[in-house]
Amino acid sequence: MHSKHTVIYICEEYLSGNCYYYKTELITHDSWRNPESISWSRPRPISKATYLKQKKAGFRTEHRKIKKSPAVVISLHKERDNLASIESS
Repeated sequence: MHSKHTVIYICEEYLSGNCYYYKTELITHDSWRNPESISWSRPRPISKATYLKQKKAGFRTEHRKIKKSPAVVISLHKERDNLASIESS
């Protein structure tokens, strides 16, 4: 179990309106007495319910608005797409 000082709960909200929830924790690669070995862990996915529960409990939370535009989808199978549109007609 982590204390309120060693974990951050993160909500990333994209322009599309999708939200993704993560947690990251302070970890050490050597010893807690060696400050140079302390770093944040890789973000781990969590549920929205967990994020809201921990926010209500007083844990540190961050709400990040991601301003990346959505990805462009490039079709690699143009012939298959043309056949599908003909069959559906």
